Amino acid sequence: MPEQDQQTRGRRREVLHLLREAGGPVSIAEIAERLGIHANTARFHLESLVRNGQVERSTADPGSPGRPPQLFLAARRMDPVGPRHFRVLAEVLAASLATDPDAQGRIVEAGRLWGRHQAPSVAAATAIDEASGPVESVDRLMRLLDELGFAPVRAAGGDRTQIGLRQCPFLELAVSRSDVVCPVHLGLMQGAMTSWGSSLTVDRLEPFAEPDLCLAHLSAAKAS
Repeated sequence: MPEQDQQTRGRRREVLHLLREAGGPVSIAEIAERLGIHANTARFHLESLVRNGQVERSTADPGSPGRPPQLFLAARRMDPVGPRHFRVLAEVLAASLATDPDAQGRIVEAGRLWGRHQAPSVAAATAIDEASGPVESVDRLMRLLDELGFAPVRAAGGDRTQIGLRQCPFLELAVSRSDVVCPVHLGLMQGAMTSWGSSLTVDRLEPFAEPDLCLAHLSAAKAS
């Protein structure tokens, strides 16, 4: 991180800490005086904190002629831009799922539920009717995967039975726990295709078929 960015973040933390310790609304002038900075610098950091939802703005009760000064106080809520450890949570959940007696079945079904949840918004956006054929459903799947960050590509040579995935939104976890992450992604695609009434499904996901590519293999869906 550049030194200037570190200084900016450090100063912003000082402003937020001052407001939390103050226990009530504080003016820009008072913040500037306490921290030994220019009022414009204090205003700059306060505006950023307000946009982040960490600080709230209020106005002093008018007790004298003129425009009442703006006051600021720390928002009484959990910090919306505080540190996050989603990877740790994902690892814990992955480890828990993997110990289930029917781990693979439950993991894939969780992915299917995710796919069924995502499918309607993609269907509405593509304006393809319910009777669409396999080509249209694959187009929908490509769009869904793109929106979720998988960077899908058509397979080399125009092979319509495969979709390449150039990115993985859960790459770090997929490397160490492909037994959990990849079945979720397989279920995601299956659930979406089922929701669209497609005659195709994704019957297999080949993780890291190439160093920078996973392959989703499509086939005819089994009649229910």
